Amino acid sequence: MTTNTKSFSMMKWLLSLAALMVLAGAALLAFSWLILAPDLPTLEAVTDYKPKIPLRVYTSDNVLIGEFGEEHRDFVPIKEIPGILKHALLSIEDARFYEHGGIDFIGLTRAVLSDITGGVKQGASTITMQVARNFFLTREKTLSRKLKEIMLSYRIENALSKDQILELYMNQIYLGQRTHGFSSAARTYFGKSLKELSIAEAAMLAGIPQNPARHNPAVNPQRAKARQILVLKSMSRLGYITEGQYEMASKEQLKVSGSLQFETHAPYVAEMVRQSIYAQYKDNAYTMGIKVYTTINRVEQEAAYESLRRNVIAYDQRHGFRGPEAFIELPRDEDARDEAIDQLLLKHPASDLLLPAVVKEVNAKLVKAELANGETIQIFGDGLRFASAGLLPKAGHNLKLVPGALIRVMQDNNKANNSANKERWKITQLPDVDAAYVSLNAQDGSYRALVGGFDFNRKEFNHVTSAWRQPGSAMKPFIYSAALEKGFFAGTMINDAPLSATSSEPVSWDPRNDDNKYEGPVSMQKGLAQSKNVVAVRILKAIGPAYARDYLPRFGFDASKHPLDLTMVLGTGSVTPVQLAGAYAVFANGGYQVTPWLIQKVTDDRGRLMFEATPPATDREKTRVIDARNAYIMDGMLREVTRSGTGAMASQKLGRHDLAGKTGTTSGAVDGWFAGYASNIVAVAWMGCDDPKSLGGREFGSTLALPIWIDTMRQSLAGKPESSPAIPANMASVDGYWSYSEYQTAGSNAVKNVDIEAPPFWQFWK
Repeated sequence: MTTNTKSFSMMKWLLSLAALMVLAGAALLAFSWLILAPDLPTLEAVTDYKPKIPLRVYTSDNVLIGEFGEEHRDFVPIKEIPGILKHALLSIEDARFYEHGGIDFIGLTRAVLSDITGGVKQGASTITMQVARNFFLTREKTLSRKLKEIMLSYRIENALSKDQILELYMNQIYLGQRTHGFSSAARTYFGKSLKELSIAEAAMLAGIPQNPARHNPAVNPQRAKARQILVLKSMSRLGYITEGQYEMASKEQLKVSGSLQFETHAPYVAEMVRQSIYAQYKDNAYTMGIKVYTTINRVEQEAAYESLRRNVIAYDQRHGFRGPEAFIELPRDEDARDEAIDQLLLKHPASDLLLPAVVKEVNAKLVKAELANGETIQIFGDGLRFASAGLLPKAGHNLKLVPGALIRVMQDNNKANNSANKERWKITQLPDVDAAYVSLNAQDGSYRALVGGFDFNRKEFNHVTSAWRQPGSAMKPFIYSAALEKGFFAGTMINDAPLSATSSEPVSWDPRNDDNKYEGPVSMQKGLAQSKNVVAVRILKAIGPAYARDYLPRFGFDASKHPLDLTMVLGTGSVTPVQLAGAYAVFANGGYQVTPWLIQKVTDDRGRLMFEATPPATDREKTRVIDARNAYIMDGMLREVTRSGTGAMASQKLGRHDLAGKTGTTSGAVDGWFAGYASNIVAVAWMGCDDPKSLGGREFGSTLALPIWIDTMRQSLAGKPESSPAIPANMASVDGYWSYSEYQTAGSNAVKNVDIEAPPFWQFWK
């Protein structure tokens, strides 16, 4: 065949191929516009973008404490997204975004050539194409789906500006860990806002969209790091960062978290809000972008959380090591052993700083254990002291530390122990006791801090609002208050002696003081300060249980939950911590009942007000439940408790003279309480077990709950001056004790003493 003939044949073949391609293109075009185009969705989803934004809960000072919704997402306008993050994203996903019309043919050709030549694999989808896919299409790999994606991309480019398209993408894209959009991802992985991101962090986030599972920095840190380096190289090549910035960013050590982090620990508060908002809006509550601002004070809330956990752990440490939480047999095969350890650690998550660890090696002086992050730590010296009983050769099976035992460890914060090694560890354990703390504004009842338990993730039960417990001696002030209306005053003398010691008849119930010590006649004020049981019982006996129980609802108590007998004054009824806080608020504010409330205001996704709490009634006298004089006298007696009585440690530790309150210990030390106030802050601390049992023969409200109260109130009262209430009208001072003035007139019903005329108690007491 001649050369001309060959050339003619080749030309003919090429023309035929071109014709076929034209026909195929025409057919494809016809198919696209006649068959696919009519079925394309409208662009309303992107032109009127309504992202699913979760319910968010904040403190009164605008600190995020809770988020609820299937998707973690913020909406951030494009103008507020930092340039460094936009550059990081575009450099790896769509470098020619602002140049192409939705389909980047140059980028597409480059991606095809890269695949053919075996170069770095590059994506061919533009940002616009990804928006079309994410909003309207599935991820199935079919020709019709790709054609729809292309057509939608052109439509989107015609309907929106480039900045609007990028804004949609950066707020909608999925980035792992249930996060959607870069703002939420920044908070989840780094605990930062977008504007706080470093170059290294921005590059790490920009590398995620291509494969959120593979490049998730919390799950696959090595692959995420490799992807980050690619992003940084692209940024450097395109001139977004200098060579020096590249070197610094590539070496930066990032601290990555796997879950959304909050600045303040308030999960019980957040859950209370979630229940309230859900009751009104149902499932829409989780997608409407509702923001709820509570009355919680961030500083006080964090102080309460830290204090409660610290003092619960301190109590638990006082009562000894109970042994490992669980045991497994460690397989000999290394892979099987690693899998067994991972599975065990997964079943026992961390409780804040109390980390689970599986013992791998152990002897009398050293324990090696593996943490959930795969790190093997060594525990020695003082770090073994708490669990020393488990290292003894004769230790029981449930107590002994052996390979395969699951223990709890925490970093040793003792500076002396850490002088040589910054990461010294010690063995601890999860406490089996629980606790609660709540504080209110005594004037209006708004919550200031609330910690419903030791660990919300371990136990969601909110002890502040739902735990009905015996209040013990914390109930005495309300009976004393009732007695003031019957003619008693702070100086009334009551016989501190067993009932049987002053009665010629047998008594059916003969209560005793906790310390089994008796002083004979003491003032009502001293009886409360020293928490003398028999004094309180004699007061209740004198005024009558029926009158006293009918008096309790003035303070917000449910009378039906308190017995109609003399044990009432010793706190054998039931209260919740928040109910008790509201009750003590009556003494703190001069006699007014308050209703605890939490939600200050609610706004929608655009910041428009949906609800705002109504300020307390201007006519306060409508809420008065006890005489101002009653409140004043009770305040004085409660201050004496913290000066010379069972709560004296509060004044000693805090160095203030305006503290008022009362300890409470139930029979057998099953519950420990302290309820008190100062400077318009009323607070209650409680400690006990959900399965009620004694907390120890040497434990009292002053050792269990008072330390929690002191540590928190130290922060709450910082910078607040001491205060004292004004003396109400129509009062009289008798021998240094305040009384209603009418009780000091001739023929009044004043009660000067109780059971003092009976035979001297020492004649009967042995």
